[in-house]
Amino acid sequence: MRLRYIELFHAVLSTGSLTGAANLLNISQPAASKALQQAESHLGFPLFSRVRGRLQPTQQALLMRHQIDRLMRDLYDLRRLAVNITRPESHPLRVTSTPALAQTLVPDAIAQLGKVYPAATVELFTQHSAVMCESLMLREADIGLTLQDISHHGLWQEPLCRGNIKVIAPPGWWSERDLERPLPIKALAGQPMIGITVQDALGAMLQSHLSKVEPAPRTNVWVQTYQLACSLVARGGGLALVDPFTAQCSREPVQKRSLKLQLDVVLYAVYRPDSPLNCVQMRFLDHVRELAQEILSAP
Repeated sequence: MRLRYIELFHAVLSTGSLTGAANLLNISQPAASKALQQAESHLGFPLFSRVRGRLQPTQQALLMRHQIDRLMRDLYDLRRLAVNITRPESHPLRVTSTPALAQTLVPDAIAQLGKVYPAATVELFTQHSAVMCESLMLREADIGLTLQDISHHGLWQEPLCRGNIKVIAPPGWWSERDLERPLPIKALAGQPMIGITVQDALGAMLQSHLSKVEPAPRTNVWVQTYQLACSLVARGGGLALVDPFTAQCSREPVQKRSLKLQLDVVLYAVYRPDSPLNCVQMRFLDHVRELAQEILSAP
């Protein structure tokens, strides 16, 4: 099938009529009708049948639909990439980060960047690591910040700093003396905990370590973000394991201790190796690194 036939087929599937498809493709209705007839002639079978004034895909068309949808997604991605490649060098700094970092680290780094480059414009996005990689590859973002080792063959990841997993608890849970000592993971046995269903390498490793604790922690509530876990812990919901940035920057009145576990949390900057960082981007990463180290070294 030629590309124009594929686009027309997808447009008719999306709108249910030749008129709607013609409007979507910005062509006339007779041109759309002629193109559909040509496509069916080349294929040797009908693609649509008219049912109560609407075009319904035939069985042959339905067999092709999945491949057509995938081709259209690839075509859309190619167009997005082409547009972003031709953007001028003066395009704003575009940063994508995971939700935890967007609420604890990125705002201060942007504020400091604005003092050095007051005329610079910045675009911020919050995305999980898998979507972040796609945005970087399509040149919709310049820099990604994540706590996950993404190991993407088309991207370069630069470790900025390392921290430790934190255990957070409601106010008054531990004594002042206890707060000075790391907590062994076996001390979580049988304790009430907030479960975190973060679908990344860090979340998976934490759940793996907790699964070996006997008796297992009592987990009745599960959340998707470390920030929500902090809110529930502050209200007496139990203990939780969170990344060090969430623990240190949370405004919730929680106690926090390092977890005695050989498991580092690494803050990565991710970017494309074929696009050297400019002075604004490098200064931004300098601010992120400095602020992250300050947060991790705070008592």
